[in-house]
Amino acid sequence: MRIGLLTEGGYPYVSGDARLWCDRLVRGLGQHEFDIYALSRTERQEDEGWIRLPPQVGRVHTAPLWTAQSDGVVYGRRARRRFAEAYGELAAAVCAGPEVVGAEVPGEGAASAGVVADRFAGALYGLAELARDEAGLVGALRSESAVRALERACRAPGALRTARTARVPDLLTVAAHIERALRPLSLDWYGDDGLGSVDLCHAASGGTAALPGLLTRHFFGVPLLVTEYGVQLRAHYLAAATVEETPAVRALLAAFHGGLTAEVYRAATLITPGNAHARRWQERCGADRAKLRTVYPGMEAERFAEVGEGVEGSRCADPDALVWVGRIEPAKDLISLLHSFAEIRKEEPKTRLRIVGAPADGPDGATYLAHCKALAAQLFPDEAEGAHAVGDNPVSFEEIGGPEIPSLAEAYASGALVVLSSVVEGFPISLVEAMFCGRATVSTDVGAVVEVIGGTGLVVPPRNPRALAEACVALLRDPERRERLGAAARARALELFTVEQNITAFHGIYLEIVSHSPVSRVLVDDEGEPLPFGVPAEAHVPGCWTESRLMTAGRPRWAEGAPVRATVPVPVAVSVGEGA
Repeated sequence: MRIGLLTEGGYPYVSGDARLWCDRLVRGLGQHEFDIYALSRTERQEDEGWIRLPPQVGRVHTAPLWTAQSDGVVYGRRARRRFAEAYGELAAAVCAGPEVVGAEVPGEGAASAGVVADRFAGALYGLAELARDEAGLVGALRSESAVRALERACRAPGALRTARTARVPDLLTVAAHIERALRPLSLDWYGDDGLGSVDLCHAASGGTAALPGLLTRHFFGVPLLVTEYGVQLRAHYLAAATVEETPAVRALLAAFHGGLTAEVYRAATLITPGNAHARRWQERCGADRAKLRTVYPGMEAERFAEVGEGVEGSRCADPDALVWVGRIEPAKDLISLLHSFAEIRKEEPKTRLRIVGAPADGPDGATYLAHCKALAAQLFPDEAEGAHAVGDNPVSFEEIGGPEIPSLAEAYASGALVVLSSVVEGFPISLVEAMFCGRATVSTDVGAVVEVIGGTGLVVPPRNPRALAEACVALLRDPERRERLGAAARARALELFTVEQNITAFHGIYLEIVSHSPVSRVLVDDEGEPLPFGVPAEAHVPGCWTESRLMTAGRPRWAEGAPVRATVPVPVAVSVGEGA
């Protein structure tokens, strides 16, 4: 079959989100053909280029989200009226947020929420149809009429209380954000030779990345599959807490993203969260429980096999060392880890702590790393055995690629126990890697940690250094228990979190969705029987499987329109550009 893979800020670029799992998925499903539709986030990401693509990728279409070039479209009077009506409805739906829904009439909250959701969806598709008819929407979304429509909606009776406080700078900020999020509406990806010709749209995340899939479903009836390893709406809420915006801006943007998320979940044929934590978020954001299928991320177990299988010399480099691996940022709460380690040293003076990782991008990451180093120097002044010896701090900050830790597997092999101290976590990748290495773990109870560990490690409350210290001391003093937990952790990881199980799950989901989807174009074989896919799986097998002929007689009664000839897959042809 032919899959339209929708990404934002990731695959096929060298850097970005969801790059690795998308590449593993495409390479693992070589029997299908993939068309990539990618939205880039920064100019730097585009300059870095793409990774090497496998032959099953037929075409790549890209468009930037970091810059908006004017489409040069000038609306006539009728088009301006259509835009004013549609955008006005969108603004009204955004302003009719959760503070109003069901607030005055008990028992009618769900019905009111449904009305608001329908209003949002109708306005969204109205703007999409206008963009298709007029060949663009960028200029209109950035116009003064859009800002005035937002202002009227904020001042209308029943609007959010915080929205009523919005001033002109707030309205300009919200209008610019909505224009950026709705940029995919103006792309020329939608047609019989684009997304309209695929058998299935697979969005690698929710939000803006899934918007092309929404339009393809609306215009052509193509089924949509949405995968969220990190719920986009949750990420927006977390990011909004760290941005200095007014309450009115935060409320309006939260309502907009909530409406977009609800429509994506409603239109999707299936939704595949990466864990139960994400699944609970999706249900809370309006996803139908019947549509949800948990598919754990697939990770390469082979790179950790040597350490995990206990080859001589690689089982444990230092039985008195604790290891922390990850990206250094405030959400990882290394401050609590350092205070916990101070308690551990009182019980086990020989213990060392190895913090392995680079700071997060931006000045905040470097500042937090400097803060952690200063605290470590304060808590653990250099210790020396004698007056003429050089002291050594028991806490070390290292990065992968150095002489002592040349690889990620060596980082986990350098200690007896792996620690995670986060206060915010989605799917804990570092824990899964430690499990592949057969390491016992001590973790904080956040995100999907308990689901991933499943009884193969110790879990303590977050922001509780004493509980973290007691759990670490208990395992440091019991090597046999550490070994049992490590073996169980590796067995669990091999069962649930490998690339193979991820690919197998998506292969079955693809077939299930397409088998239940209506046929938009009738393709026939030599016997006059309809072919199930636009590009049949047999096309990838040497032979004359794809030779077909037009059916001139005996067409099934359920077939609508004239049948078309099945085409033989062509060699890879890559087109790059904003809309090509």
